Amino acid sequence: MAHFQLPQGSVDSGAWGPPGTGAATVIPEEFQQIPFAPFSKSERIGRIADWNTGGANNDERSVAGTVQGRSTRNARGSAPAWGAQTSAPANTFAYFHAEDEASFSVVDNAKSGTLRRPTASGALRGGRGGAAAQGRTSPFVRGAPAPAGPSGRPSRGGRTPVMANVQRGARRQGGYRDWERTQRKAREASITVGPEWEQLSELDFSRLQKLRLEVDEPEAIASYGTLYAYDRAYDRVSVRFERPLQPRDRAHYSATTSEDPVIQEIAEDAESKSKVFITDSILALLMCAPRSVYPWDIVITKSEDGKLFFDKRPNGPFDFVTVNENANEPPVELNDPVNGPNPETNTRARINTPGALSLEATFVNENFGFQVCDEKKTHSFKNPNPFHQAAADDGQLASCGYRYRRFNLSTDEADPVEVVVRTELNAFVPGATPKSKPAQYITIRTLNEFDPRAAGAGGAPDWRLRLDQSRGAVVATEMKNNSFKLARFAVQSILAGADNMKLGYISRANTLDPYRHVILGTSWFKPKELAAQMAYSLANGWGIVRTVIDMVRDVAPGRYILVKDPNRPVLRFFKVPFDFDQQEEEEEDTTEDADAQDMADGDE
Repeated sequence: MAHFQLPQGSVDSGAWGPPGTGAATVIPEEFQQIPFAPFSKSERIGRIADWNTGGANNDERSVAGTVQGRSTRNARGSAPAWGAQTSAPANTFAYFHAEDEASFSVVDNAKSGTLRRPTASGALRGGRGGAAAQGRTSPFVRGAPAPAGPSGRPSRGGRTPVMANVQRGARRQGGYRDWERTQRKAREASITVGPEWEQLSELDFSRLQKLRLEVDEPEAIASYGTLYAYDRAYDRVSVRFERPLQPRDRAHYSATTSEDPVIQEIAEDAESKSKVFITDSILALLMCAPRSVYPWDIVITKSEDGKLFFDKRPNGPFDFVTVNENANEPPVELNDPVNGPNPETNTRARINTPGALSLEATFVNENFGFQVCDEKKTHSFKNPNPFHQAAADDGQLASCGYRYRRFNLSTDEADPVEVVVRTELNAFVPGATPKSKPAQYITIRTLNEFDPRAAGAGGAPDWRLRLDQSRGAVVATEMKNNSFKLARFAVQSILAGADNMKLGYISRANTLDPYRHVILGTSWFKPKELAAQMAYSLANGWGIVRTVIDMVRDVAPGRYILVKDPNRPVLRFFKVPFDFDQQEEEEEDTTEDADAQDMADGDE
């Protein structure tokens, strides 16, 4: 059985401490070189024991421990010298104050799986990986011979396989090489907050994501408009058999809630219990708000009788489609430092800004819906298009059907909350015979590729190389980079009661030409299945809507605005003057007049 016998000191010694070397020495030889370490309360306490000293085995254990994300720190927070050995035994218990007192922490904050490359100075002084202090060459120091691999030959890149794997893992971690990344400028708000605006409340996205409300199937109120049949020939489009996107001039109306004559008629009905009125685009944005990144705003009007109207501002964010909003590196503005000192001369930078890409995506989305419809086959609802006037010269109507539906968000029968929503359908799939009813009602949306090599591409693969062979990988990347946009598409289709959603893949004919596009393929999606693939909860969306409605019901009649903070996941609720939109227009006109005057003065 192993045991340890304490050494006995000599009683004949004239002073305290171990006797000197010689015949009278009773201390074993392995303990004779231990130096005497004086102690005083006024001095810093040094390291009592270092279990990592001595030999290559301890150094290997230090590397293994670092690979597993472990580190050892002494009581004062300074890192021990891994594998440190010196020729002077007097330095064995010496204390080295290598870090500042503010860095003291009893919690290990080291990132798991990260192994930093030691510097030359660290290797020489016996720091982490300091093999040079032990009389051997470190394989992690530049210029050192590579260690032998399993086959006896040097490893690739002068690193061991474990080290290479660890470094590859470090590159995949968030925050890698952050000091080399350009600091993005703060985004501007979608609307300027006036000095007379009063902030009433604030909603954080983390709280909104926890809300839940189950809603039953809606009640149909009325249907308006005319739909065209979907051309099934576009199901055979592929990368090899691409088709050019042909712009068509069609009249498509997307009036705001307060300007809808059907909603005004429903709101004036004395027998109606509905108190909330909204369109599907605004409602879908609210239901998907926690996924949004770019700023937006919603104007809310509360009448004297308690009716709520959710409106959009003219030419606001609702009229445009975003691109790669949720990407880790979204598209950058033209004046971003990443575009260099003269971005105006950079064609790729000018056409790939967020605003330019949004206009391009909106143009593509509209024209693809017009092109894939067969205008010879039509299906008309009971009522005509409520926004089209036959006397007006608006051109040919686009395929569009409006469904007005009532959703019951009540949680108490004594306090009913009914929401009237105007939804849109884009086309129908014909039945087996020409006289049969439509087999399906569908919505039509698009995803567009601009330039896989440009800043803000989000790591998307080249569609011409991967779309036909690996469409699932392309869709998965788009779900990551455009999570908010695709969730809105799915929710709008669910609200309209569409049976399917047709998704088109559009790409530029030339990466430097944003005006010519080609259709590379199409896909069918069930709206609810698409939402499930994106981990979107419809109950959470209804919970958000009910929370916003309750917040507006508690305030006095007037006009309010709900603003998404441009740089934080927060919604701000303001009370604004009733004519704030007119003030915005007057400020814009004043700015334009000032610019015109400046140009005139310059010409003189």
